[in-house]
Amino acid sequence: MSTPSTAMQQLYQQLILDHAREKHGFGDLAAPTGTSRQYNPLCGDEVTLKIEVAQGAVAHVAWTGDGCSISQASTSVLHDLVTGRPVSEALEVLATFRDLVRSRGQVEPDEELLGDAVAFAGVGRHANRVKCAMLGWTALEDALLQSGTQGAGGEGDE
Repeated sequence: MSTPSTAMQQLYQQLILDHAREKHGFGDLAAPTGTSRQYNPLCGDEVTLKIEVAQGAVAHVAWTGDGCSISQASTSVLHDLVTGRPVSEALEVLATFRDLVRSRGQVEPDEELLGDAVAFAGVGRHANRVKCAMLGWTALEDALLQSGTQGAGGEGDE
């Protein structure tokens, strides 16, 4: 994989900081079909994510949490990427994001599928940050399982 230019890295850093400040989807959901709280004992980051699945799609995503810019921004981007998608597509986005952040910078990001989540491509180069980036996504996977959605299966703890 080619290394992003300095200008692109700065753009990605700004995007992460913007999402960490704005926190898309931050708040509560009155009647979730799945809820998951994930905690990173290494740094203290935590995310509680609630979803509503209706007619085979992720109708709503809401979350609360505290932590570093990476965990908070990643969950904000997750909200934008999976809200309104069929569950099967949300799981595809989740798997693609997981592969990206675990690749240690060796996987070319799928910009069409991942959108703003490509900003996290460099996270994999820092093993201690992978769990931060995956925190909300792990919560999504668990919440989908709780909602009774079939096919939501992962590879365990990040």
